[in-house]
Amino acid sequence: MTNIIESIRSEFLRYKELGEGAVNQVEEAALSAEGPNGGSSIAVICWHIAGNLQSRFTNFLTSDGEKPWREREEEFQPRVVTRATLLSKWSQGWDVLLGTLADLKDEQLQRTITIRGLPLRVDEALHRSLAHISYHVGQIVYLAKSSRGTAWTSLSIPPGQSEAYNQAPTRERVTHEDH
Repeated sequence: MTNIIESIRSEFLRYKELGEGAVNQVEEAALSAEGPNGGSSIAVICWHIAGNLQSRFTNFLTSDGEKPWREREEEFQPRVVTRATLLSKWSQGWDVLLGTLADLKDEQLQRTITIRGLPLRVDEALHRSLAHISYHVGQIVYLAKSSRGTAWTSLSIPPGQSEAYNQAPTRERVTHEDH
């Protein structure tokens, strides 16, 4: 049985699609542009997400989630990248996560894993990761929307269209068949 795992997977996929929807609207040069007040660029945030997902979900059940090979500080270095390079890096992290979730069973949710030596139940680690990813995807969407201005295409319910959306909601869940 994987009802809980599938629910968590579906939420991760919603945030993956939001991030990709934002990245795909931005001019390539804006992907590497510094955020407001010296903040991270979209590229830096994507590098961090990819590094985090690769570290946390490689050998998820059997090794600490902070791998010795991870170069976390390097993830936050400014970088100039192409969209293709950014999406390739992004996919590397998501592929590890989704591969792990495909093999995980609800019966394993009470097992204990470690992240930076801190013991966590699998369900706690998954929720922690989902919250972390949603936080950073929100940053990506904010930066992309700021970059696009009036050319932005809403990734959720556009202003003034709540009633029409509620009649036929289409963005509530990403299913297994979608990916």
